[in-house]
Amino acid sequence: MTRVAPIRPVKPISKVNRQQSQRNIGGWYRAFSIMALLSIFLLGGVGSRLAYLQVSQGTTNRQLADDNRIRVIPKQPVRGTIFDRNGKILASSRLSHSVFIWPLAQTKDTWPETVERLAKILNVSESTIRGPVEQAGYDSPTLIRVARDLTAAEITAIEEYNSQLEGVEVDIEHLRDYPNKKLAAHILGYTGELNAAELNERRTEGYRLGDIVGQMGVEEAFEPRLRGEWGGQQVEVNGKGQVLRILGQKEAKAGKDVTLTIDAELQKVAEATLGTRKGAIVAMDPRDGSVLAMASYPTFDPNIFSSRITPQTWKELQGEGNPFVNRALRGFPPASTFKIVTATAGMETGQYPPDTVLSTFAYLTVGGTRFGEWNRAGFGPMGYVRAMAWSSNTFFGQIGRGIGGPSLIDWSRRFGFGSKTGVELSSEVPGLIADDAWKQENYNWEWTAGDTINMSIGQGFTQATPLQVAVMFAVPANGGYRVKPHLLQEEGKDYTAYRESLNLQSSTVNSLKQGLRAVVTSGTGKALAGLPAAGKSGTAEAPPGKAHAWFGGYAPYDDPEIVVVAFAEHSGGGGGSLAGPMVAEVLKAYFDQK
Repeated sequence: MTRVAPIRPVKPISKVNRQQSQRNIGGWYRAFSIMALLSIFLLGGVGSRLAYLQVSQGTTNRQLADDNRIRVIPKQPVRGTIFDRNGKILASSRLSHSVFIWPLAQTKDTWPETVERLAKILNVSESTIRGPVEQAGYDSPTLIRVARDLTAAEITAIEEYNSQLEGVEVDIEHLRDYPNKKLAAHILGYTGELNAAELNERRTEGYRLGDIVGQMGVEEAFEPRLRGEWGGQQVEVNGKGQVLRILGQKEAKAGKDVTLTIDAELQKVAEATLGTRKGAIVAMDPRDGSVLAMASYPTFDPNIFSSRITPQTWKELQGEGNPFVNRALRGFPPASTFKIVTATAGMETGQYPPDTVLSTFAYLTVGGTRFGEWNRAGFGPMGYVRAMAWSSNTFFGQIGRGIGGPSLIDWSRRFGFGSKTGVELSSEVPGLIADDAWKQENYNWEWTAGDTINMSIGQGFTQATPLQVAVMFAVPANGGYRVKPHLLQEEGKDYTAYRESLNLQSSTVNSLKQGLRAVVTSGTGKALAGLPAAGKSGTAEAPPGKAHAWFGGYAPYDDPEIVVVAFAEHSGGGGGSLAGPMVAEVLKAYFDQK
């Protein structure tokens, strides 16, 4: 039989124990209440902050987040190619490596160390790198170019120090290239990156930081055609700067090609003929003003501007006799070449018709001043043809004195002197045809007969560019038209659009042609003997240096296709003996090519 344990009675809770239990429950409740209130407060604060960030500041914060993960990679357009009249490339583009900085990759405070390290690798000043970045701003999401045309050693060094160059990248872009180096440098010009001042001026034209633009010559003149349109990519990147996906893309639009009137082969001959003489040679079609060649010395290689120019390189360039000056577009006393204008004025006024014969002398005396004949003896009686052949100063001095200053000044300006020819190059100067008002303003003295005589032989205040002188020679060559020189070849355009009639009498044109032909056959231009050419020499007094030498000519003399003007600055010697052979060389090359 199983035994069952007896049931023990429950001990009653005492009054003291009951009071203690109630106190414990009350403490737990108070603690729970406090914890609950504290949790509600904290959660409420966090919630309010989240609401503020998402609602009130949502747009701003999203933008900041996007800026840190979205990068704009600009793609510069390929610049248009420049060709000569026969399709030979004068300027194109080549691939090169450039270094870029992504400002948002670091904070402004941490960039200095990276900039210092990169400057040492590239061997440039830190300001060279900081400048573009500060101009764009440290909050810019766009890659900023800080150096171009990197060498293989520089690319390798950047890759080696990649971990210490956060936000620094090397990329490929197109760089302007001039395959013929110095050839036609003054015509082509060069390109360069816009500086801060230029960017501010041209921002409304659609230019942006990092744009490469034409800075001189044809590159500058035809910038709107050559530049093209920017493209680029908007990409999402991770924390390491690696591209995750492309968000948007716009293809860059290449610039338009440009064909020039220049003949590259003739340009080579002109530059070789000029050699190391300071001066210029211009070759032009007298029928429509097409510039076939334009050489100037000293010169330069425009490729130097496609990469970084060191202070040493710039110093060397500046010490080479102003190599960036295009002497074909600078003014100098035109000397006896100007007698074409004087002869025209004499005949067209009717005071000295084509059959005029004048005595010549050792000198002319005006107001106590002697204006000497270059042979110091005179040539006896002579007409226009013989006077042109032998370049008589006293013959043309009498013509100038007889028609007076106003008439000579007027005809000088009709030929285009004293104003720009209109060629597309911005470096052209207008030269100078002085008059009474100009002299009063600059010298506080009235115009005199002596000033007129000086002008009649291309001296005194008169200044003309080699290109203007070529335009003058084109007038008798084409039968009496002043042409507008141009470098842009436009297919199908009527050549008459480039010329304007001076309304010369046929007798005037014929007399000029006969005189210029006689210069070659029997006068001061015998360096061109054997060529079917006509021309005129000139030797300009140019104190305190040696004389300037000039010669202008055209061929064939009976149906001209080409005008050539050669100018040698402070060269000494006569125009016929020094500049004449230069013109002959270019004419021979032109006809040999044909």
